[in-house]
Amino acid sequence: MANSSGVVQAPAPPRPYRGGFAPSPTGDLHFGSLFAALGSWLRARSREGRWIVRMEDLDPPREVPGAAGRILATLEAFGLHSDEPVIFQGSRAPQYAAALERLAASGAAFECRCSRRDLGTDGIHRGACVIHRGHTSRPAAWRVRVPDQALEFSDALQGPQSQDLREEVGDFVVKRVDGLFAYQLAVVVDDDAQGITEVVRGADLLDSTARQIWLQRLLGLPTPDYLHLPVVLDVSGRRLGKQLASTPVRADEPLPALKLALEALGIPAPALRGAGSVDACLQVATSEYSDARLPRGAAIPLPAVADADCAVRLQ
Repeated sequence: MANSSGVVQAPAPPRPYRGGFAPSPTGDLHFGSLFAALGSWLRARSREGRWIVRMEDLDPPREVPGAAGRILATLEAFGLHSDEPVIFQGSRAPQYAAALERLAASGAAFECRCSRRDLGTDGIHRGACVIHRGHTSRPAAWRVRVPDQALEFSDALQGPQSQDLREEVGDFVVKRVDGLFAYQLAVVVDDDAQGITEVVRGADLLDSTARQIWLQRLLGLPTPDYLHLPVVLDVSGRRLGKQLASTPVRADEPLPALKLALEALGIPAPALRGAGSVDACLQVATSEYSDARLPRGAAIPLPAVADADCAVRLQ
């Protein structure tokens, strides 16, 4: 490419890969979370990149005491070591407040006293508040205005995506009535602060991506690439999750769950068969990993387990 002086310029080198895993301390690490953590770890290692753990402790009322420490210890037991110190979002309110101030100063964010009930059956805020400042003493949340148009992006695994922010989401909350900063704002601020080049996470968060890209544009921040892995479903077809009290994986006996999760990510079972340690499994997985082998779609079933004892140790 030539500049204005006619001098041919070499294309800028790609940024070094930086990805990671961001659990919430609302319960212990279950198989679905392990699957996502391993997927993001393998993606980073396949690109000789950095893998960084961030604890999304944004909602103290929902946190389980001690869960953050247990999650980190379990990741370590499975050989997943953060390449940089773990950031705890609960300590970063000043950074989120600064971002909100920028949004408010530009007119992109505004105070809102509407409850979900005030907004009707769908609870979507479309441009105008129903409850105004002078009509209520209700505490205010902060929302971000969204455009009346579709926001499009491409996901590395799920393909082209499009979301009409006004109709499907509406003006969304970035600071709650209780004073806590919302996930959408915090993750955008911290992805930028940590230099994340690709976000790898579960497909249950695919719906949040357009909002995050919109915030990145408003704040003048770079947009990382996105890859949303399928979520893991239990035998009843429900997504594994802490809200369903999915039984944690066992840190004291990691190999059964580790091998199952790696197989679900496309690592051939015969290659893993002789691996007798966590490190050996991860070495095999690193050498055998291929983007083309990643499972497609929004969800996959919990991997079948050959014997009942292994199933008990997994779940």
